[in-house]
Amino acid sequence: MQVKALIILSLALFALVQAEEEHPATEVKRCSGNKPFPLEVRVHNCITPPCNIVKGSNQKFEIDFAVDKYITKLTTLVKATTLGIITVPYELPADIAAVCPNLMYGAYCPLYATEDVTYLFDFPIGEYPEIGVKIEIYLVDQDNEIATCFVCDIKVVKGNGGSSVYQLDFLNRLT
Repeated sequence: MQVKALIILSLALFALVQAEEEHPATEVKRCSGNKPFPLEVRVHNCITPPCNIVKGSNQKFEIDFAVDKYITKLTTLVKATTLGIITVPYELPADIAAVCPNLMYGAYCPLYATEDVTYLFDFPIGEYPEIGVKIEIYLVDQDNEIATCFVCDIKVVKGNGGSSVYQLDFLNRLT
């Protein structure tokens, strides 16, 4: 029995090391105020922002964070700022915003104080103009308290003509 547990533990550690080698840490910034900062963020295919993200696609973020209390539910909230002055909420479908079902490496909710976990955020990038956007990503718990928060600059770029059902319509809200 101990040999089996040792093999499983070894495989899990190997998978974790492989994941870190495949996707190195991305240089993200702290949110304003004294909000908890992630242990590490890996934006797939981006080390130094602004991260070029293809419009109409999904961008994967691996977010490592620690919690300091008992958590039964976490939700992702995103704010997008463009032109340096226009900030709007970025609406996410419920299945994308739900953190607990998207925890990696066998983690699941509830989470306990001092636990550190990795969340795979599959961020849908809408069909909108090719511009620079500052995104703030918050993981908010059942008490509406921020478990972690960070800022990442992205640049929406033209892809191969794909489309997405998720639309970022903050420019439409201005008119």
